[in-house]
This record gives sequence, structure tokens and C-alpha cells, in this order.
Amino acid sequence: MHIGGTAALAAGRRTAPRAAEHYVEGPIRAFAIATVFWGVVGFLMGVVIASQLAWPLLNLDLEWTTFGRLRPVHTSAVIFAFGGNALLGTSLYVVQRTCRARLYGGEDMGWFLFWGYQFFIVMAALGYVLGITQSKEYAEPEWYADLWLTVVWVAYLVAFGGTILRREEPHIYVANWFYLAFIVTIAMLHIGNNLALPVSLGHAKSYGAASGVQDAMIQWWYGHNAVGFFLTAGFLGMMYYFIPKQAERPIYSYRLSIVHFWTLIFLYIWAGPHHLHYTALPDWAQTLGMVFSVMLWMPSWGGMINGLMTLSGAWDKLRTDPGLRFSVVAVGFYGMSTFEGPVMSIRAVNALSHYTDWTIGHVHSGAMGWVGFITFGALYYLVPKLWGKRGLWSRRLVEWHFWIATLGIVLYITAMWVSGIMQGLMWRAYDELGFLQYSFVETVAAMHPYYVIRALGGVLYLTGALLMAYNLWRTATSEALDEGEEEARPAPAAPAPAIAAAPAAG
Repeated sequence: MHIGGTAALAAGRRTAPRAAEHYVEGPIRAFAIATVFWGVVGFLMGVVIASQLAWPLLNLDLEWTTFGRLRPVHTSAVIFAFGGNALLGTSLYVVQRTCRARLYGGEDMGWFLFWGYQFFIVMAALGYVLGITQSKEYAEPEWYADLWLTVVWVAYLVAFGGTILRREEPHIYVANWFYLAFIVTIAMLHIGNNLALPVSLGHAKSYGAASGVQDAMIQWWYGHNAVGFFLTAGFLGMMYYFIPKQAERPIYSYRLSIVHFWTLIFLYIWAGPHHLHYTALPDWAQTLGMVFSVMLWMPSWGGMINGLMTLSGAWDKLRTDPGLRFSVVAVGFYGMSTFEGPVMSIRAVNALSHYTDWTIGHVHSGAMGWVGFITFGALYYLVPKLWGKRGLWSRRLVEWHFWIATLGIVLYITAMWVSGIMQGLMWRAYDELGFLQYSFVETVAAMHPYYVIRALGGVLYLTGALLMAYNLWRTATSEALDEGEEEARPAPAAPAPAIAAAPAAG
């Protein structure tokens, strides 16, 4: 069903899209560059710490280079620097075109958001390396960095919401619903989880407002919904704009996209307690988290089906558009991760999986496959448009990037699945006398080969990102296309007005 196509067609006929010069694009180009840069940094840090787990001497016996300090550098660089810059840049690009309105606040607002967000990233990273953190998963920055991020985030909400309010397009396209939910919910989560009292204004240390099991509950209400709204809802907004644009097809079912939105938003917020099975958290709260996690199957797979079925009648484009291939495979990883997550939230399964590398494999199938690939696909679409080029410098390099990165993901997550399940089973093994059969050190020794494979997978993924960085740099700085690419590219067609209410100027 192409529900919404009629409305989009009418919108396309009412008024022609304004010239691209009408939109704010300078800061968005900067966000695209920052996304690539921080992606390479984050993936490099991942390779370093994966190598440290395989070969502990790589900690170098320096406090600044230990696994404990570099690990949050990796997670924050990938999630908040790479992913965050991708979300800010694409959301500001999408909202202007789907609303046919210039960014609220103009260039000044765009540049404030860009430099303000980069300043937060650098502040947070310096804190990690120097050992100044709250020791909270995905919320390590101390109070001074949290305050600054709050200022930037409120400005982001004003810019995004203000653009929607001044729109010339009556319809609010569904991608903007997901982006707006991501912005609002992350603000609530960030403030709620980071309420703290500094030791003094001149001291970087603070004490959280909550403690004990209440602190754990608030932390995982935040932690899981950082995944749910930062790494899921925001990137679904990306999916709902860029896949139709790349495929030149309308969303398969606009009604399904709205159902997807409301069910996901309602259910995800309750799923956090599944991180606290078999802890001091009350059983009813643990069960609540498990039940809502299992219910998330429905909206998650509804969104996956909607994204994949958008290619109905356009599957042949996967042969000619490797950027679209990234986006579509990303949706496949989204479906796989959102199947595995609810399974792991079931208490009986969680008893085996929790605290093991299985969880690491699950997280990275989502982060590398879903978040990484949907971002790569968006970048391959965006960069030629933002720099006014005819196309990518080399489609062959995009092909290499795709296959190298895919192989890296497969090596990474399969190694972690095998390692994690083996780890959990060894921890639970008893001999005939009722004693534990394996010591903790024996489980670590057994996992070593899989840690080496994981590090190799990370190297391949990083290699693909470096190929992308080179390709995009050549695209932005050169008019030349890959040999034979001009002949291979189909003649430009008239803008398809039924492609989501996204004006053809995008």
C-alpha cells in the first residue's frame, strides 16, 4: 500500500520546491565531515581495546591507555560522536526539505549546534582519558559536560521544532516524527539520569541524586532507551527518508509507518529493567521489562518490513546503487537485532547470556550493522548532493567498503556469539561433586581465539570506513567520476513527487 503517496503527490503539485540555496547547508556539510572523522576515531578505538583484550600488554602500563579508560572513549565516539553527528546532520537536512522551510535560526543556529556538540565530545573524551567520569554506562561525562550538552540539546530542539512550526508543507512527514521523538526523549533521559550534586564548583566530581537499586533502575531506564531512542528512533527517521529517496519509491505503507511510530514509542520506554534480571530490583519490575521487550518484536519487525518492502519494484537498484545496498542490509540487521534483543530479555535466556560476550555480539550487530550501515548509506547519498557533484567519485570503492565491512561484522558477531555462549555454559558447569568445573581464568583462556577473531573483524570494519573517507573526500574535491560511471548512470528522471512528502530538492 502506498498510503501517503496521494498526499505527497498533491503536495508536490501545489508548489514547486524552492531552490537548494534556500536551505541551510554549510553546518550540515560540517556534520557530514565530523561523522566520517569521529567514525574512524571510534572504530580505531574499538580495534585498540579489542586488541587489548586479546593481548593485555597493549594496555602499555599507562593509566591513560588502559582498557577501562579507552573503552568509554570507544563507546561514546561511536554512539555520540559518529552516531550523534549523523543524526544532527541528517535531521537538519531532512526537516528543511520535508517541511520546505529554512532551518529555524538560520546559519547561526546551525553553526552553534555543530561547534557546541563538538565541544561536548572533546570535553567528554578528555574526561575519560583523565579518569574523570560518573562510571555510568553511556552516561560517563561528569556534571559540567552534562550541563553544556543540555544547553546544546535545547537549542537543537528549538531549531528542529521551530522549522516544523514554520513549515510550508501541511503534512509532517513520518521521518520528522521519529527525529522529534528522539530529540525530546533523549532530553528527558539525559536530565533524569544525570541529576547530581557537584562536590564543589571547582571540582569535577559529583554525586548522583539517586543511589542503590534506584540508581540502577534510573540508569537502565536511561541506558536502554539511549539504545531505543538515540540508536533506534533517530536512525529510523534516517531510514524513512533515505531509503525512499535512494530507491525512488514511496514508503510501502504510510499507515504502517505511523503504527510503527506510536507502538515503538510507547513500548520502548518500559524495557529497561530487563538489564537487571536476578538483581535487587523487585521481580514485578524485572517482569515488566521482559514483557515489554518481547512486545517490541511487533513494531520493530513492522518497521523492518516497511523499509524492505519500499523496494518493491526497485530491487534491481541494489545492483547499481551500492549506497542503497548499505541501507537495505542495515534494515536486515535492524530486524535481526530486534529479534535477538527480546529473546535475551527473557529471564531464562538472560541467566545464560548476561555478563557474557553474547551481549557484546548483540550490541555490535545493532551498532555495526544497523547504525553503521544506515549511516554509510545516508552519507553516500548526501555527500554528492551537499557538495553539488554529479555522483560519487568511485562506486567500486563503495563495493569494496560494503563487502569488507560485512565480512568484518560477520567475523565479529559470530565470534562473540560462540564466545559468549561458551562462557555462560562454562560458568554454569558443575562436576559430580557439585563444585564449579571451571575457574574464571580457564574461561578467559578459552575465549582468547575468539577475541583475536573479534579484533580482526574490527580491523576489517575500520578498513571499510577508511575507504569510505577517501572516497567521500575525493567526491567532495573532484569533479571526476569513476571510469565508465557516466555511461552506467541512468538519465536523470523527473523528481518522483510520491516519494514521501520529501521535496525533490532533497
